[in-house]
Amino acid sequence: MLRFISVVNALVAGTTWAAAETIDVKYYGKLDLAPLACTDITRSSFINRACYDKAQQFMVVQLRSVYYPYCEMPSASFEAFLNAPSMGKFYNANIKGTGMDGPFDCRTHRLPKY
Repeated sequence: MLRFISVVNALVAGTTWAAAETIDVKYYGKLDLAPLACTDITRSSFINRACYDKAQQFMVVQLRSVYYPYCEMPSASFEAFLNAPSMGKFYNANIKGTGMDGPFDCRTHRLPKY
């Protein structure tokens, strides 16, 4: 019931349903997407959605059905990811790590608070 009231309040305040969306992010927990700009990805079989907050340099990416966080990612890196000929190859080569060594891994980089 509380979630319904929050959605109604968000709609009354002039925001959209997408702005009121809350997701579960691995290693992070619940995240309200209102401060992030989200892009649905249709040209990749691996990546479904990418959301980015330029002010916090924070990205969440939906890989199949799971959202993953990436911290201290410059906007140029996010744009390069969106514009890469193969987003999956770019992700694997430039964003994803092998454990806690990724260039934007939130377990080793500043995690924003929302």
